[in-house]
Amino acid sequence: MSKADLKLLIIQPSHYRSKTDRTIFKTRRRQMVPLALPYLAALTPREWTVTLLDEQLEDINFEVPVDVVALSAWTLHSPRAYDIAAEFRRRGVKVIMGGPHVFFYAEEAAEHCDAVGVGEAEPIWRTMLEDAAADRLQKIYRATPLKELNDLPPPRYDLLDLKKFGPFRTFAVQSSRGCPFVCDFCSERFYLGGRFRWRPVDQMVAELERIKDKGSHFFFGESNFGGKKSRAMELMEGLVPLRIRWSTLWSSNLCLDTNFLDLARRSGVMHVNIGIESIDEEMLQGMKKGWNKASRYGEMFDNLRKRDISYSLNFIFGYDNEHPDVYEATLSFLEAHKVPAAYFNILTPTKGTALFERMKKAGRIIDPEDIDRWPGQVCHIWPKNCTPGQMEQRIQGMYRKFYSMRSMVHRLPFPRTRSDMSSWILNMTERRMAFSSTGNNDFDIY
Repeated sequence: MSKADLKLLIIQPSHYRSKTDRTIFKTRRRQMVPLALPYLAALTPREWTVTLLDEQLEDINFEVPVDVVALSAWTLHSPRAYDIAAEFRRRGVKVIMGGPHVFFYAEEAAEHCDAVGVGEAEPIWRTMLEDAAADRLQKIYRATPLKELNDLPPPRYDLLDLKKFGPFRTFAVQSSRGCPFVCDFCSERFYLGGRFRWRPVDQMVAELERIKDKGSHFFFGESNFGGKKSRAMELMEGLVPLRIRWSTLWSSNLCLDTNFLDLARRSGVMHVNIGIESIDEEMLQGMKKGWNKASRYGEMFDNLRKRDISYSLNFIFGYDNEHPDVYEATLSFLEAHKVPAAYFNILTPTKGTALFERMKKAGRIIDPEDIDRWPGQVCHIWPKNCTPGQMEQRIQGMYRKFYSMRSMVHRLPFPRTRSDMSSWILNMTERRMAFSSTGNNDFDIY
């Protein structure tokens, strides 16, 4: 390749609608402005001309003159990513691939691409592009996790058509990677670099200052915004003068810290997602989430409500020792506490976790290689107290009951504030998913 005119196309693949329906999922407009595409562009040496493409929003022109195609994929996107790779490689274009999927399926992905990058992009991205230009690509590049997150380049949002993300767009940003906790079922800490690290507050604030006029909202897409509470509070102090609105994920124990919540409110937080997983203390111990205190959930919710902070809760069902009444009990609990939004998940043993190893050894995973390949709430295990199909029906039933109009009217306040309006919009979105023909809990519209 001539270094004077190197062309790179970075694609976020879409996914197929189901295992039997190979229709590509499309949407006319997203609410969330992605981070991966513009950030990879920012890491790219200046001698490359970069084009970004989100396949959910636009079609791929396989005849486009390009030297290298880079694919960033979750496991959900992998079947489509492999097909995209095959089309470009058939035309003589080099294809490289990275993302969470590659972290756990490096050898599989390498069979479909010219090279794959495992782990964080910063240590290997430039080398992969240099090797592609010099026609010396290796099959697998493995990154050494970054020790710190200093001096990360600002994402190249200028390469995105922001009109495709609507007037009330939300920018995905990242102030930390990894997680200080080790949950039994969670694999995020592996592909996010292992140990918990955070960006310097002044650099994070400067990045937000540069883009705050481009969108109305920001989402801190990280495992645990409050993984180090003192640092999170320092960042929130830095957010106060920006006068932005933002959302994130943090652990339940922070909802009992009134000083933390007061500062979060002052800094502009609008919505927080919390993984409480179960209303049963015994179940929480089995998940290794002992810091979740079911006896204090009511206090947590009151603390959030008093500060007009909208919130959503994550639950997991399918553990062997769960009580058969837990499904109805959870719904009753949520209605009694007027919880604004909730997500009901089937226990899924993802690669890398202790749960996966236990389930696989016991022969209880239906097809280990099929996990997370297709959208929707799919039961990938043989549950102890029901069939996989019955488990899927139970979860679908919970969604339909929780997002029924009766439940919504009972749980949600009249939309007087932005937080209230956020909860109503979220509920209407989930209601459409819950009552769709497939019943998939598919968040890709964001």
